[in-house]
Amino acid sequence: MTIPGEYRRASEDFEHYLDDVRGHTLIESRNVVYTMTQGVFQTFRRRLETADALRFANILPPVLRAIFVADWNPDETRHPFEDREIMTREVQSLRGDHNFSPDTAIRDVTGAVRRHVDAAALDRMLKTLPAGAEEFWQP
Repeated sequence: MTIPGEYRRASEDFEHYLDDVRGHTLIESRNVVYTMTQGVFQTFRRRLETADALRFANILPPVLRAIFVADWNPDETRHPFEDREIMTREVQSLRGDHNFSPDTAIRDVTGAVRRHVDAAALDRMLKTLPAGAEEFWQP
């Protein structure tokens, strides 16, 4: 079997994602975009059961999928979906003094991810997740 195209293009696709976020947010630093993405993914992941989080990860491109599951403690206490402002503060708390995610971080990341996945598959997936998941991914 040949190597799937999504794996052959993984780095290139991730670069396009970073450029997309940078272009829509005017954030210059790829490191800031990476940390912001990781913070949004961890914040979302904390609100899902392990099986749901893994099903969700499967719709992501390879590098984003890896970021979504990296440094994961599946035994961590689940959090409820809360007010967007509270969840944004959670995103911004990753790496404290080294996190420059704007107040629009969740919207910025979810919008960019939506542009880099099969949006219909994402919407179908979100309908199977707990209440609050769909709203989290709305712009």
